[in-house]
Amino acid sequence: MPELPEVETVRRGLEDHLDGARIADVELRRKDLRFPLPRDMRARLCGRRVLGVDRRAKYLLVRLSDGLTLLAHLGMSGSFTLLQADEDCEQGPHDHVVLHLEDERRVIYTDPRRFGIMDLLRTGRESRHKLLGHLGPEPLDDGWDAAALCDALRGRRTSIKAALLDQETVVGVGNIYACEALFQARISPRRMAASVAGRHGTTLRARRLVSAVKSVLAEAIRAGGSTLRDFRSLEGELGYFANSFQVYDQEDASCVRQGCDGRVRRIVQSGRSTFYCSGCQG
Repeated sequence: MPELPEVETVRRGLEDHLDGARIADVELRRKDLRFPLPRDMRARLCGRRVLGVDRRAKYLLVRLSDGLTLLAHLGMSGSFTLLQADEDCEQGPHDHVVLHLEDERRVIYTDPRRFGIMDLLRTGRESRHKLLGHLGPEPLDDGWDAAALCDALRGRRTSIKAALLDQETVVGVGNIYACEALFQARISPRRMAASVAGRHGTTLRARRLVSAVKSVLAEAIRAGGSTLRDFRSLEGELGYFANSFQVYDQEDASCVRQGCDGRVRRIVQSGRSTFYCSGCQG
């Protein structure tokens, strides 16, 4: 599933290419993705201009004129492709939504598994939307710091890895980047979440973990995300952060940390693979 860095990469591509563009027509080649598409979606989108593209967790928010926002989630395998006016492309069986722009470019949403989501909402009412209202803080915002993390973790009798994947603790970290951040912070994925927070104030572990999450996500965004399964950016380019994995999917490899003689181990937590160093993540 595309995680925060992949979605941020797509967001930047959409904003770069669509900002100011007007939607001339919309093709809805099926009535639903994971959920039914809005019945009046075509009529409400036609004629509106794109004012910008935001992101909330793993959701894309395409800001349109007259106070409308198009919400999109890529699900497991969704992707957007931009075609120029003179560029031909044969319709694929999984091309479900096509935005025809006034300058004759096309934006195609493709989703083989149909786990993606599209919806319409009034701009400024995101906190009232059933998919967005419960979400926690953004990890790259300045306001998410060690104090905020400690407040979210105190009393939590679950592993720190599970807590990082909880979208009410912090949004968009995802399995890959949780493993990488915990390694960078030298924290065992099995450590109790409450012990990272301590009882009062902030702890060194919490400060290290917040710094690691921000660092890992920023590096992944610069790299264009991780190439897993079929993720590609809007331009069709593969992300290359996978080349920088230090523990994720590196089972039995020697630890890359200088002076550590541990090896990368794999365990399963809540049905997800967790990778960590047996030596330095005490």
